Amino acid sequence: MSKNPFKVYNDKPTTLDGIYSQAEVGLANRNSGVLLETLALDITPTGSHYLLNHFDVPLLDAENHRLKFSGSFREQLELSIDDIKALPALTMPVTMECAGNGRAGISPRSHSMPWVYEAVSTSEWTGTKLASLIDQACPKNDVVEISFTGADYGYDMGEPHFFGRSLTLAQIKELDILLVYAMNGAPLLPQHGAPLRIIVPGWYGMASVKWLTHIEALTKPYDGYQQVKTYQLKMHKDDPGIPIRNIRVKSLMVPPGVPDWSTRKRFVHAGEVNLVGRAWSGCGVPIETVEVEIAGQWRTANLSEKNDRYAWQKWTYSWQAEPGVYVLRCRARDMNGNVQPLDPPWDQAGFANNAAQQVNVFVGLEKSKVGPLS
Repeated sequence: MSKNPFKVYNDKPTTLDGIYSQAEVGLANRNSGVLLETLALDITPTGSHYLLNHFDVPLLDAENHRLKFSGSFREQLELSIDDIKALPALTMPVTMECAGNGRAGISPRSHSMPWVYEAVSTSEWTGTKLASLIDQACPKNDVVEISFTGADYGYDMGEPHFFGRSLTLAQIKELDILLVYAMNGAPLLPQHGAPLRIIVPGWYGMASVKWLTHIEALTKPYDGYQQVKTYQLKMHKDDPGIPIRNIRVKSLMVPPGVPDWSTRKRFVHAGEVNLVGRAWSGCGVPIETVEVEIAGQWRTANLSEKNDRYAWQKWTYSWQAEPGVYVLRCRARDMNGNVQPLDPPWDQAGFANNAAQQVNVFVGLEKSKVGPLS
């Protein structure tokens, strides 16, 4: 038998729209999305925060865990969780979105985790500024990048590796990256990277490496699988691609009314229906406007002020709903002029789809005329 039994899986199966393989269903069973009704909350409850774990969840012993700094640093640090907790602490609300969010809406889609809209959440992350620790370790003059390696290990497209990513020194200086040990006021859960991870605000979630074990100063660009062989925007399979970084402008609404169990289509009574949702964009760029489309007309929603640089903003709209069948949509524009598209932007792997959400709604008679909704 070959030493690598997964070399045969070096390409992805062909997909059919609306039909999901047993492997894709298995991925969906392991990786859960946010409950869209919790978009009504500023902070996502920890149990509802979306998950995307590439391999098995490492069960690390926090008490004995050590974070090692190696490579071209002048100081070869080795820090315990207690050492890190003794450093100046910062709690930051951050909206995080998976780069694959929306993949199921692209045709033909890539065979992978079949996200629709639910791979986004906002939590309060507590840790210490990464840049200060990098300065303490003191990179030498020949350093070009810093790599971050997690304890999660497995095969992807036939290639074995620990999950890892890298950032340049300029990016580390520019971005408000946190070395994190707590989430929503409690220690990190195993599935969210316990005992230690990084959070890269404003970038898609792949950059926020979980189960962090090593930080290495590199004298040449990092060539890890998750850095150079995926998470690239590509027009076709052989396209070298553009690295995925900043989150694209996006908005979602809480599906109004009550759902049908299997289709998740909605029913509401005629009359006033309060629509509510969230909008966000990458690297802390504020949202300028949110619009809601009802019966083919776009209406401007009320937008809350941006209180936290890297967290989503709330929007609301009061809809005087009349009986009928509707497809509601919402779209956001950020302060840099970026607007959510109505149709999915093409990407070969289905990354960074920020097309407007669609919600199917049936509006019935006024509640006073038909009695309580059961």
